[in-house]
Amino acid sequence: MAKSKPRVKVPKKAKAGEVITIKTLISHTMESGQRKGKDGKPIPRKIINTFTCEFNGQKVFETNLEPAISANPYFEFNMKVPESGTFVFTWVDDDGSVYTKEEEISVE
Repeated sequence: MAKSKPRVKVPKKAKAGEVITIKTLISHTMESGQRKGKDGKPIPRKIINTFTCEFNGQKVFETNLEPAISANPYFEFNMKVPESGTFVFTWVDDDGSVYTKEEEISVE
């Protein structure tokens, strides 16, 4: 599998109190652990099991994922931005791997 690569789309600017749309995608195979490989042995489970988004250190979105989630999980959600700051997006894999991405927004 290729290295997991997180991608996010956050507006660069917004007005105070404006509701913005945030989009995230991570390249990941999301193997459920129920399929068998060419050798007939089960392919080990490897899924992103947790996704969180923090804004200026405060959690604003969190979800737990299960094996039925498709490859390359995509999330889109809205948030009202009160001030300029930094979003930190975090994906946690079954094997303990943690993928993070940061994006800043300037609020006028």
